[in-house]
Amino acid sequence: MLFRRRARMLRWLVCGRLGPVWMWKALLLFVAIAFAGQLLGVIFNKSSVQPSTRSIFSSPDAQGPSLGSCQPHTHIMFLKTHKTASSTVLNMLYRFGEERDLHFALPLGYQLGYPLPFNAHRVKGYRGPRVVEFHLMGNHMRFNKPEVEKVMPADTFYFSIIRDPVALAESSFAYYKEVAPAFRKAKGLGDFADDPRKYYDPRLRNNHYARNLLWFDFGMDHNANYSVALVQHGEAMVRQAFKLILVSEYFDQSMILLRHALCWPLDAVVSFSLNARQQKTSSMGGMSVSWVGKAAAAAAAGVGVRSARLQAKMLPNLSLTEEQREKLREWNALDWSLYKAFNKTFWEEIARFGHARMEQEVGLLRMRRDELARVCLRDGGKPVEAHRIRDKAIRPFQSGLVKILGYELQPGLDNATRTACLRMIRPEIQYKDLLDAKQFPRAPPLQALPAHQAQGMLMIAGGSLVRPDSSRTGERPVVPEVGGRTAEEGDRDWNRNILKRNNQTLIQEEKERLR
Repeated sequence: MLFRRRARMLRWLVCGRLGPVWMWKALLLFVAIAFAGQLLGVIFNKSSVQPSTRSIFSSPDAQGPSLGSCQPHTHIMFLKTHKTASSTVLNMLYRFGEERDLHFALPLGYQLGYPLPFNAHRVKGYRGPRVVEFHLMGNHMRFNKPEVEKVMPADTFYFSIIRDPVALAESSFAYYKEVAPAFRKAKGLGDFADDPRKYYDPRLRNNHYARNLLWFDFGMDHNANYSVALVQHGEAMVRQAFKLILVSEYFDQSMILLRHALCWPLDAVVSFSLNARQQKTSSMGGMSVSWVGKAAAAAAAGVGVRSARLQAKMLPNLSLTEEQREKLREWNALDWSLYKAFNKTFWEEIARFGHARMEQEVGLLRMRRDELARVCLRDGGKPVEAHRIRDKAIRPFQSGLVKILGYELQPGLDNATRTACLRMIRPEIQYKDLLDAKQFPRAPPLQALPAHQAQGMLMIAGGSLVRPDSSRTGERPVVPEVGGRTAEEGDRDWNRNILKRNNQTLIQEEKERLR
């Protein structure tokens, strides 16, 4: 009976004139309204959420003015010279390579065998010619072109950066006061400048920091007697090897030239000043002195905790008279000639680029830097003391004369923006360790290493085994040869010209220490 009643009701709904038409029309209208509502809701949500979640690094301003149809360079060698803002430049290379999964020619420790001439086997993962394609090289080395060419492809873009030798000497003296014997003996920089030969002994290790440091980093004999012919020869060697030489005093203009030379987007050369130091006023000499250095330089040169504390107690006098500044130029005559020559070349490059165009692009670079600082950094981008940085992983390594400042990230950043901002402020040592771990994943613990082989070995970042004399921020050779060659061969510069060197003690000390 119940079944019959339901069957009659169904026939009435299906066959009735008004009921079925009204019902199906209403049903279709309801479905259409619901679908339209959902569609409009999705569109509304996307339009309201997207601007807040899109990273500032994906905005059109990140690209900067058009570079035309050129293709970005990915094979790059940067000679990281000392005390020239080179750590900030290296950060750019690190960021660019990490974002694009490029391969880095990383050192076994933190420098590529410095201060010995570079040897290809100082690169982690290098096993003979062209086994691995390395894209980027930029850690500290003493330049040795034939060995670099074993590591880097033939189309590699070579560039470096220089600084006024007087300013460089001030920074070098402040930081290496307890490292270079010549500086350690002098009461102040002015005292050293008055009579450098009174304090300088070319046979003593680390005294290369005290004379013609640029010339030394470029792989040439920094103790050679000055002559016009020697200077011209050195300049020609640098011009032949490097396509671009930047100038530290004109950093923003340098970044614009670099951007166009490498065909990179604007954000790739926007940077925050890394390894900035807390400014101190020297009570000696009545002059206010600002010291700028790099975070790990003292440790790289062998400064221990005890000596760092002594330096902090007795800050050196860096005040100079104009006469003493001129004496420093004479003492660093090779560097001074190199600086004048490539400073001239630098401004010739800007003239070709166009002064008005350069001024415009420098303005865009600075605006972009300010914009990213507001987004990325606390306190408008003002550097802070390391202990105030909550994230211990981005605290700058403390060493040297004064406190090394770092940055705090702005809270509440979305993941993409936070990642990009973090790359811009990550200290050099931590960044190298991160890239090392990505490029060389840590191997499983060695279980059956014989005791006689395990003795004297130490595990470092990336799973590599090195001898304990490879310090955290510097290296010492682990073979008795000089950079993989004999001591006699080590006396030649990188274009195979024999140098009249007087600092053989450095090589001999390394040999004796390793016996």
